[in-house]
Amino acid sequence: MFNRIELLRILCVAAETTSFREAATRLGASPQTVTRAIKDLEDQFGEPLFHRSTRHVQITAFGERLVSQAREALAGLDQLFHDHGSKREEELAGRIGITAARSIGRRYLLPVLAKIAQEHPRIHFDMRLSDHLTDSVEQQIDLGVRIGFIRDRRYIARAVAQIPLLVVGTPELLQRHGTPPTVEALHQVPTTALIDNNTGRVWPWMFSDGVQIQPANAAFCTDDQENELAAVLAGLGFGQLPSYLTDPHVRAGRLVPVLQDQAPPPWEMFIYRPQQGPVSPRVRLVHDLLVQHLSDPSFVPQA
Repeated sequence: MFNRIELLRILCVAAETTSFREAATRLGASPQTVTRAIKDLEDQFGEPLFHRSTRHVQITAFGERLVSQAREALAGLDQLFHDHGSKREEELAGRIGITAARSIGRRYLLPVLAKIAQEHPRIHFDMRLSDHLTDSVEQQIDLGVRIGFIRDRRYIARAVAQIPLLVVGTPELLQRHGTPPTVEALHQVPTTALIDNNTGRVWPWMFSDGVQIQPANAAFCTDDQENELAAVLAGLGFGQLPSYLTDPHVRAGRLVPVLQDQAPPPWEMFIYRPQQGPVSPRVRLVHDLLVQHLSDPSFVPQA
């Protein structure tokens, strides 16, 4: 059972999204929870609040009027607690455990966390950089940032950015071996290879239309993506790398993209948190600020 304040808060969030699933992600709840709450309100008011389809929800005219009144009511409740600022500051103090892949942590997270720390000096960050999906309980992780897929149902994940994959090489490498005209031509030129630490196997290279290959002529193999970037910059071979690693070097002329017409769909960057337990105000604050910064198209990660 929901209390009336919870119902109104869920309604207001649902009104700002295009689906109950998106509303559930923002609330840190399940889509079924949002659906039940909206149905409860509709039963209480005897009016439909949303028009539903298989993909989207659209708020009704009655729903819009109710949301407007609900926001005013919630704002009044929030004002009652406004004077308790000292308690709020206490809630915004303490440790936050964050995990990310090594290159993401250094380039994406540190600049944002530095800004948060300046505004909220009583929040302390414990960052664990690993290319493995870290166990949230064992490592006391509150938030994580990953690129690719989050299939583990123990986590609530939200996509915040798209990351293109580029095949790049140095101008000198292109002079020696030419520009590969096709994906298959990559088997005839020196390349780099990245090992998946979870399986011990080499990651395949991905291209449009679901094409995947493992170049046969790997001149350099590593389990660290920044190490692979260094090898590509040294001219050891062509590499397929995420844009946040290659873009500064492409702009400076140190790397040249090839086979751009065969590029795969961009990968997604996710912010995720454990499913279980309540979310503290400080964790929610940092989560929301990370979403704000990382989803901003003008945000440029550090080189």
